[in-house]
Amino acid sequence: MESVEIEAPFSYLCHLCLSAPGLLVLLLFPMGPTAQNSKACALWCPPNSSCVNGTACRCTPGFISFSGEIFTDPLETCNDINECGPPSPVDCGSSADCQNTEGGHHCTCSPGYEPVSGPAVFRNESENTCRDVDECQHRPRVCKGRSICINTKGSYTCQCPPGLEFNPEDPRHCTDVNECVSGRKPCHNSTHCLNSVGSFECRCRPGWKPIPGSPNGPNNTVCEDADECSSGQHRCHSSTICVNTVGSYTCHCRQGWVPRPGFQDKQKNTICEEISFPTWTAPSGIKSQALSHFFNRIQDLRRNFSSASVLNTVRDLVQEVGDLLETPGDLKTLPFSEQHFVVTNLLFGLENVLRGVSKALPKGSFTFGSSAGIELSLEVQAPSYRNITLIQNQTKMMLTWDTVHDPGDSGLAVVGLLSAPGMDRFLAEAPLVLDAEEPTALRETHRGLLQETSHILLSDVISAFITNKDTENLRSPVTFVFQHSVTPGPREKVHCVYWEHGQNGSGHWDTRGCWVASTRDNSTTCQCTHLSIFAVLMAHYSVQEEDPALTVITYVGLSLSLLCLLLAALTFLLCKAIQNTSTSLHLQLSLCLFLAHLLFLTAFDRTENKVLCAVIAGALHYLYLASFTWMLLVGLHLFLSARNLTVVNYSGINRFMKKAMFPVGYGVPAVIVAISAASRPHLYGTPTRVQKTEHCIFLSHGQPEVLFFEP
Repeated sequence: MESVEIEAPFSYLCHLCLSAPGLLVLLLFPMGPTAQNSKACALWCPPNSSCVNGTACRCTPGFISFSGEIFTDPLETCNDINECGPPSPVDCGSSADCQNTEGGHHCTCSPGYEPVSGPAVFRNESENTCRDVDECQHRPRVCKGRSICINTKGSYTCQCPPGLEFNPEDPRHCTDVNECVSGRKPCHNSTHCLNSVGSFECRCRPGWKPIPGSPNGPNNTVCEDADECSSGQHRCHSSTICVNTVGSYTCHCRQGWVPRPGFQDKQKNTICEEISFPTWTAPSGIKSQALSHFFNRIQDLRRNFSSASVLNTVRDLVQEVGDLLETPGDLKTLPFSEQHFVVTNLLFGLENVLRGVSKALPKGSFTFGSSAGIELSLEVQAPSYRNITLIQNQTKMMLTWDTVHDPGDSGLAVVGLLSAPGMDRFLAEAPLVLDAEEPTALRETHRGLLQETSHILLSDVISAFITNKDTENLRSPVTFVFQHSVTPGPREKVHCVYWEHGQNGSGHWDTRGCWVASTRDNSTTCQCTHLSIFAVLMAHYSVQEEDPALTVITYVGLSLSLLCLLLAALTFLLCKAIQNTSTSLHLQLSLCLFLAHLLFLTAFDRTENKVLCAVIAGALHYLYLASFTWMLLVGLHLFLSARNLTVVNYSGINRFMKKAMFPVGYGVPAVIVAISAASRPHLYGTPTRVQKTEHCIFLSHGQPEVLFFEP
């Protein structure tokens, strides 16, 4: 038997005794102290441990096992102790951080702190302490731009001084805050905010001053308007008057003065000059003692004119014109052409003088008259947006201020209306120029019966003028209402006319740019797109008288037609034996013709009411169209009956005609009249351009479509 000696732990000696094959004997003998050594213990102790008495292990300082301080389990391990974790026996201090290491630890100062003395690494607070690092002193440029560094415990912050704020793109860089535009409204509304880097000032605006006790600059500044006019701080010219405004002042021309050429009124540099009497000379080539005396008086008024006496000057001027019209003297002996020349000079010269001298009038309404019946109405007002109306005995004028005011003139606006009743005596035989289409329309209306035309003045001759000289094409039309004692007759037409002066000084009546808005028996309303000399003329058209025999034939023939149509309709309606589709068609035809002829005889000349006249024209249009349509259906029925003589086909024709005849006979004319009335309603009745036509008609393309004149 062999024996094998094996060293084993726990101070035992193992002997393996090998005897017979298949027999193993294990003998354990305790060893004495001399047999133990450290080498035998180290074979199974884990890392970071040491042998204890050769039979156990102990973890080195900084490590710990799960079994306790000393362990005998060969599978046990020694793990690092986290001295910095809870519950931590290590106290590094409030300004230091604990750093765990393999089998130990150390303390270091937190960011923003530094050791008071000694090494930077220590084991606890008793070895060393930490103090705050002042980054603002150690790193002077840590904050950029104008930002201010402020130290904190363990760190620092950058703050912007008042009036600055951080740039969103760089949080450490400060930029100026514009308090004046930031919406904060730091200044009083009577001051002007002036921004500066990091601050602002509240200064009084130009033309303002601080109120008593208020500073000028801080944000509590309050200002008030400075009256430059009373304090003498203005720079107005001696020809103007200083007018204080909020925060400023303007220089206004004195009453009766106007700005010099190149200057404007109500400016700080305005320079004015006194209004002068416009030049008005006699027409050349006219020899008349009355006219010479008149212009001598005008020159006297011009020499003695001053802005202070403008009211007397205008009154005397109107009186002089009235005296000339009342006692024309040798002017009536002049040829008509020279009389027209004188009228042109008087009307337009007087208008020019009145427009000039009226600028010296104060604000208000003025009326002047003469013994001869001349009336002058003036309205002097500041520009506004209301309408203005001037009313005289026989005339009324209405216009808007936007028409009156000259955009380049900031002064008072003047509107004038002059009525000259005696002017018509100089306008005898003055030609009338009508619109190009009107004579043609008259000839078409009267079908060659028009022989001649003549005209007379129905109203006073008036002159309308405003401050603005550009009156050729007004933004809105001017309305005139003329009263007249003569009522126009059937062949007389009223015209709104103005006096058009020619290049040679003469003139004529013209209708361009003026039209009749409405007319009554004793008044006419005109509208014009320009201002000039106006009047209302009545043109009389001489038309060849109608032949009485033709009139009798017309009425007798239509009366017989009505009688025959009535008998035919009664026959078709009452005779049952002959009633069929053909008689039904003829019955409707007879009824339409009967109604059309009856309306023609009784109401064709009812032109007093325009609406009634238009209805009559539309009814005639419809009835005659219906008559023609029923004629077409009668002919169509006759044609189809002749082609289809069999009983079967004839019955089919009757059924078709019964279903279609009423919708076609009355529906088709109704559609045609409805389309005509909807598209061109003005063609029904008495057309405007064929005014005073004696019948109610319907025009198509300017020509009568259904027109029955009494020859």
